[in-house]
Amino acid sequence: MAKQKPLYYLLTLFSIIGYAGIAYGVQRHESVLLLLVFGALFLMYGLIIRQQDSSIEFWIGAAFLFRLIFLFALPSLSDDFYRFIWDGRLWSAGYHPFLELPSTYVQQGIGGIDQQLFSKLNSPQYFAIYPPVSQFVYWLSVKVSPHSILGSVIFMRALLIAAEVGSILLIQNLLKRFALPAKRILIYALNPLVIIELAGNLHFEALIIFFVLLVVYFLVKNRWVISAGAMALAIGSKLLPLIFLPALASMLGVKNVLRYGFLLILILFVFFIPMYNSQVINGMSESLGLYFNKFEFNASIYYLVREFGFWQYGYNIIQTVGWKLGLIAGILILAFSFESGLKWNASPDIKAYPKLLSDWMWVLCIYFLFATIVHPWYITTLLALSVFTSYRFVVLWTGLVFLSYVGYSQTGFNEVLWITACEYLFVIGYLIFELRNRFLLISR
Repeated sequence: MAKQKPLYYLLTLFSIIGYAGIAYGVQRHESVLLLLVFGALFLMYGLIIRQQDSSIEFWIGAAFLFRLIFLFALPSLSDDFYRFIWDGRLWSAGYHPFLELPSTYVQQGIGGIDQQLFSKLNSPQYFAIYPPVSQFVYWLSVKVSPHSILGSVIFMRALLIAAEVGSILLIQNLLKRFALPAKRILIYALNPLVIIELAGNLHFEALIIFFVLLVVYFLVKNRWVISAGAMALAIGSKLLPLIFLPALASMLGVKNVLRYGFLLILILFVFFIPMYNSQVINGMSESLGLYFNKFEFNASIYYLVREFGFWQYGYNIIQTVGWKLGLIAGILILAFSFESGLKWNASPDIKAYPKLLSDWMWVLCIYFLFATIVHPWYITTLLALSVFTSYRFVVLWTGLVFLSYVGYSQTGFNEVLWITACEYLFVIGYLIFELRNRFLLISR
C-alpha cells in the first residue's frame, strides 16, 4: 500500500474517537453532544470523499475498522434489538411470537422472557412485523448466547458487519462492471449514518442492502435461480424490497419474469412455511395496519396533510389518510415502473442494470415521500442505490436525517417539526437543483 498523507491518519484517528464515543459514551437523549459528534464525523466524511487522490484501499480498510468499533457495545440510539432478542427467545423456547402479544408471555415462566426484558420493549402491545429471515437470525443469536443480551447482540452485529463487508465488495465489483468511477464506493463505505445505524444500532437494512446488491450481481452473471433466491432473502429480511418487484419485472420482460417470478414465489414459500400459522397473517396484518394508521415519525407529505386535518377537522386524521397515502405511493410506483419498462430492450445488456438500480432509488424516494414513518436507517438503502447514479441529494439526506434524534429525551420523544421541515426543504431543494442541472445538460 502506498504511503498515506498525514491528514488521512489524522482523519482516521478522529473518526475512531467519534465512533467510539457514540458506541460507548453518548446517549440518545444527549442531543447536543450527539449532533456535535455526528456533525464532526460527517464533516470528516465529506473531506475524505471530496479528495481527488484518496486511497480507496486505505479508506475501505478504515471503513471496516470503524464498524468493528461497535462490536462489543449495546446499541445506545435504538432499543429495537430488545424485541429481536425477545422473539428469538420465544422461538428458542418453542413459542411462536405471532401467536400472542408480548404481554401474554411475561407471566408464563419462559426462560429469558421476564418483566425486565419486557419493560425494555418499545412496542410491547403490538405484534412483531419481522419476516422469517430476520426471525431466524434472532433465534440463532439466542442459541449462540441463551442467557446474555450482549452475547446475542455481538452475534447479530458480527453477522450484520459481515453483510456490510459483502455489500462494499459487491458495490466495488458492480462499479467496475458498469465502468463507473471506483471512488464512489467511499460514498457508502464511509458514510457515518450507514456505520452508526447498521453496525452500531443493529438495523437489518444491512441484510436488505447486501441481498439486493446480490440480486443484481447474479442477474449480470445470468444466474437467475441464485438471483431469485437473493431477492427472496431480501424480502425475508424485511418486506420493503417488495416495492422493487414492479421495476424488476419491467426490465425482465414477460417471458423472463414468469420464470423469475415462479422461482421467487417458490423460494419465498420455503422461507415462510416454517413460521406459518393462522395467527401469522392476522398478526402481521395488524402490525402493518398500525404502521400505516397509527405510527408517525419524520414524515414529509403526510405531515402537511396531517396539519390540514387539524385545521379542517380538529384532530389527527392518520387513520383515514395513512393507508391512502400508501395506496397513492403504490400507484405511483407501478406507473413509474411501467413507464420505465417501456424503455427497456427485449434482452437487457450490462448497461441496463445501472438503470435498474437507479429506478429502485426513485421507487424508494416515492415511497419515503408518502410514508408516515421515515427512520434515519431507512435512508441507508437509498444511499447504496444512489452510488450507481450521479445524484448526491441522498448524501445530504444522510446527514440531515440524523437531526430527527433531537426529539428524544430521557422521558420520551417529542418531534421538533421545524427541524423536520428544514430537513426536507434542504433535501428536496438540492434534488430540484440536481434535476435542473441534469435537464440543462441534456438539453444542450
